Amino acid sequence: MKYALLIYQDESQAALDEGGPALKAIVARHMAFSRDLGPKRIGGSGLKSTRAATTLRTVGANRTVHDGPFAETREQLGGFYLIEAADLDAALEIAKGVPLAGNGAIEIRPLLGAD
Repeated sequence: MKYALLIYQDESQAALDEGGPALKAIVARHMAFSRDLGPKRIGGSGLKSTRAATTLRTVGANRTVHDGPFAETREQLGGFYLIEAADLDAALEIAKGVPLAGNGAIEIRPLLGAD
């Protein structure tokens, strides 16, 4: 079964200055995690800051464009992995190894049509 592992963290607490040592350290941890996953890793990527986000919101027939994420949240989506796992328990075990730069959460969500 295929799962998305969605990585949520507070951008302000992660303190990952572009090109700084904290960013280099977490990227190295993610590269090692990706290598360890081997063929279980289907894809994934880190995401740029929410400052670079644009949201297209649809309500009825009206569409509006907003700078940044639409919802106010404490944690922002910072990246994701697409993985292959036998079941939810196996996906949870993989998710436990996802590196975080600070406090955060990993949402495990099955992909549609992936079972």
